[in-house]
Amino acid sequence: MLDTLQNKNVLVTGGLGFIGSNLAIRLVELGANVTVIDSLIPESGGNKFNVSPIESEIEINNGDLRDAEMLSKAVVGMDYVFHLAGQVSHGDSMRDPELDLGMNCISSLNLVEACRHNCPDTRIVYTSTRQVYGVPQELPVTEAHPTLPVDVNGINKLAAEYYHLLYDRTYGLKSTVLRLTNTYGPRQQIRNNRQGFAGIFIRKSLQGEAIQIFGDGEQRRDFNYVDDVVEAILLAGCNEACFGDVFNLGAPAHYSLNEFIDALKTYRDFESSKISFPDDKKLIDIGDYYGDYSAFKRVTGWDPKVDLNEGLGRTLEFYQKYQKVYLS
Repeated sequence: MLDTLQNKNVLVTGGLGFIGSNLAIRLVELGANVTVIDSLIPESGGNKFNVSPIESEIEINNGDLRDAEMLSKAVVGMDYVFHLAGQVSHGDSMRDPELDLGMNCISSLNLVEACRHNCPDTRIVYTSTRQVYGVPQELPVTEAHPTLPVDVNGINKLAAEYYHLLYDRTYGLKSTVLRLTNTYGPRQQIRNNRQGFAGIFIRKSLQGEAIQIFGDGEQRRDFNYVDDVVEAILLAGCNEACFGDVFNLGAPAHYSLNEFIDALKTYRDFESSKISFPDDKKLIDIGDYYGDYSAFKRVTGWDPKVDLNEGLGRTLEFYQKYQKVYLS
């Protein structure tokens, strides 16, 4: 199915970031003509080194999706748009809600408007987050679960989902939404604490620093290695049955934070301890979460291939090789 991407014009927003850069690399391997847009906002995940293996084979646009005029020009002629740009830090969204609004809502509205007017036959995949569900009322979480976000980021990501679904329903602009869970792997921004606890724990393990776990560490989560997420995004974009709908990603195995730490310790030597939840973290913590991805599997056949232990090994090997780039 993915061979349909060969020679197609593809736009990846947030294409210098973590998942976007891995997606761009895979698209080049599949023979697509790839353009990436990334604003390279300081402290976010954008990094030109992420696309160094393919830099000469892609077009890079250092634009900001809040610039509607720029975006209207950028989407012309695109067969596929993979929309990964956005603000992903839950804590930052509470500290600067207006920035989160611009980077997640305004940017997404600009994108669907640009596509409606300039490339109405394109196919769009939007990557949202499991954070839109808030605290799970039952596990595993299905797409029918109520959406009650516990932070500004979850609210804005949910609103962005609705833009895509509305434009699919009203204007026939083919769009699908994937709700991602804890994605980890090479090219993730691990220099600061803005991209989730997995990246923080990986950085600390590489530097031999002690890791502090909030609470008892028994919170259970699901994890997806980035290559599996890239495969899901591509399958969603190439499958007609996905458009106009929302799908969870997830994994067959679920791990507590303690088990995640134990898996890291098979590769790295560091200490760990448990501390009480800081008040600001406790306010937006969702406790246990793991998603039911059976709907997406039923439509596309997708199943994660890389388990946590193998994925952490690949991830640590990558960062050990490029420590000067990602840890300096």
